[in-house]
Amino acid sequence: MSRTAATRTALRICPLCEATCGLTLTIEGTRVTGARGDRDDIFSRGFICPKGASFGELDADPDRLRSPLVRKDGELREASWQEAFDEVAARIRPLIEEYGPNAVGVVLGNPNVHTMAGALYPPVLLSLLRTRNLFTASTLDQMPKHVSSGLLFGDPVAIPVPDLDRTDHLLLLGANPFDSNGSLCTAADFPGKLKALRRRGGTLTVVDPRRTRTAQLADRHIAIRPGADALLLAALAQVLFEEKLTDLGALEAHVEGVGDVEEAVREFTPEAVAAACDMDPEEIRTIARELAAAPTAAVYGRVGSSTVEFGTLTNWLVDVLNVLTGNLDRPGGALFPLSATDRAPRPAAPGKGFALGRWASRVSGHPEAKSELPMAAFAEEIDTPGDGRIRAVISLAANPVLSAPDGDRLDRALAGLDFMVSVDPYLNETSRHADVILPPPPPSQSSHFDFAFNAFAVHNQVRYTPAAIPLEEGRLGESEIQARLVLAVGGLHGAEPSAVDDMVIERTLTKAVADPHSPVHGQDVKELTARLTGRTGPERRLDMMLRLGPYDLSLEALLASPHGIDLGPLRPRIPRLLKTRSGHIELLPAPIAADLPRLRRALEERPGALLLVGRRHLRSNNSWMHNVATLNGGSNRCTLQIHPVDAARLGIEDGAPVRITAEGGELEAPVEITDAVRTGVVSLPHGWGHDRPGTRMSVAAARPGVNVNQLLDGSRLDPLSGTAVLNGFPVELSPLR
Repeated sequence: MSRTAATRTALRICPLCEATCGLTLTIEGTRVTGARGDRDDIFSRGFICPKGASFGELDADPDRLRSPLVRKDGELREASWQEAFDEVAARIRPLIEEYGPNAVGVVLGNPNVHTMAGALYPPVLLSLLRTRNLFTASTLDQMPKHVSSGLLFGDPVAIPVPDLDRTDHLLLLGANPFDSNGSLCTAADFPGKLKALRRRGGTLTVVDPRRTRTAQLADRHIAIRPGADALLLAALAQVLFEEKLTDLGALEAHVEGVGDVEEAVREFTPEAVAAACDMDPEEIRTIARELAAAPTAAVYGRVGSSTVEFGTLTNWLVDVLNVLTGNLDRPGGALFPLSATDRAPRPAAPGKGFALGRWASRVSGHPEAKSELPMAAFAEEIDTPGDGRIRAVISLAANPVLSAPDGDRLDRALAGLDFMVSVDPYLNETSRHADVILPPPPPSQSSHFDFAFNAFAVHNQVRYTPAAIPLEEGRLGESEIQARLVLAVGGLHGAEPSAVDDMVIERTLTKAVADPHSPVHGQDVKELTARLTGRTGPERRLDMMLRLGPYDLSLEALLASPHGIDLGPLRPRIPRLLKTRSGHIELLPAPIAADLPRLRRALEERPGALLLVGRRHLRSNNSWMHNVATLNGGSNRCTLQIHPVDAARLGIEDGAPVRITAEGGELEAPVEITDAVRTGVVSLPHGWGHDRPGTRMSVAAARPGVNVNQLLDGSRLDPLSGTAVLNGFPVELSPLR
């Protein structure tokens, strides 16, 4: 941190997307007046995007809540923190005691993984509450990848990422990192890494029904029919087998089921899938041959290949191709990061494996995945009468009224709850239903460590930034808010918030000293606890996790290296990371094999209707950044994109309103005619629809847009992961005169 007479600067890891870029903030008094990229950051090297540059404006948003709100006589009114937590304890405990823990539904939104508190305290809350009604943003985004990784490797968070800095060939599906900055692949300046790939003679192939900015850079852009990615990948695998191009390399001894996969994809020939994908069979063969011939290669798929009818099969086939070409777990291919807070490496041994469907939702019988139920089932679990219905909701940084299918039904369901508490800085479309709102402080007043995203980073590194500005008087830090919430819900209301951190530290160290593979095996728990440093409970927990991790680090080491510590390039980790029962990569797990007939039936389907896909804006991250004026404008517009041929056929004019109808409802949106979308496809961005009364988001409300998810009724799900089908569903258009 540096100072002048008028201003000072402070470092801060950006929490606004998965790229986790280092920022240098300019601060005047207690206000952030500027943000630029930290050129000395060991990971981002000065890169910054418009979201990071707007840090100060988001931080000082006048619509952010600054004190708790408690509902009295039907109205939300400002209250003290004591009153707020008293209300939580008084209202939620009787419901749990009368109806049991499943009477409480917990919903976790996307921003949770962008804060320290969101990583540290929800697991404690869930362990004390013991509800099976957990809903998160994962079933609107990434759950297919967790499920496929769990089935292949035995661990749902063992997710390989493309080695962007060293690969020679990248096949990218359903991803637009020029606008998203990457997802389940933490890479500061992802666009720069793709440009570097091209400069060193590498090949970039992009599969996307839209000609995105990422696709414009590619050597080859495949404008596939939406939802057909799994068919294309199965055909690529079939070609590899048919032409004897498979070569597992060093993986050979650690993979089982290769012959089963060969048999399973036998009928997915390029000719068989061509019509459904709307591709030339020979082009499919060319892609397969280039993938196999490249010195190193990686296949990477994201949101567009997850939020579709065959999301889990698509994500499974991504890694099947990485395995068959020998590119999984090797430099230049797809490797597994090793974060500083991961557990220390241990000898390879069979694990417990990964199980799906250990319980099911009450109403529709949706199986759990990774202890979560589909977000699309959230509303029906509240509004359907009967034993076991959800009567109270704990919402942590979530806005499912906009992000989940059929937000209108969920809107009505939330209004009928017995009690709801929301941890959220805004009075938004979801939190407006809460009886208690607990607002965390702005990000400048919070410390930051990326527990989640370091585990998906394309280069092993570790960084920590303390709060840039002292906590404003009258506010509570987000960690203290969540710790107090844990105590109130867990029947320990009134205890010191530090009790939560002390409990976690004691339990973790007790388990660690009993583990023969732990670096502290056999040591004394009290002595280990006394060695921990940190001014707060979260810092002490971070220090503990670093000390128990694979790099012999500590909080003191991070504080002494404010720009971060380089932990080296990604390295092979198989077989030690495998947790399958066999101790091998199980290439054709039984749930996958059971779902393949559904994919085979898709070979005969020929969609006649227009198919709708979403899109991401560089200046946006779901609904929670639409209240920043500098980000809510320019190209960040809620328009329906349509190809000129389709527009002419339907008599639709550029800029005119159009009615969009689907099985869940209808919307009206302005048209944007562009050849950036292929024929037969229309595109509407997600996260919009800020037109409900009772919110306090003035900038968003001035340009509300429409909620694309209102076109869905929640019935379209990927069966293995419970993920909502938000892309590739049929719609009808009619011009409004």
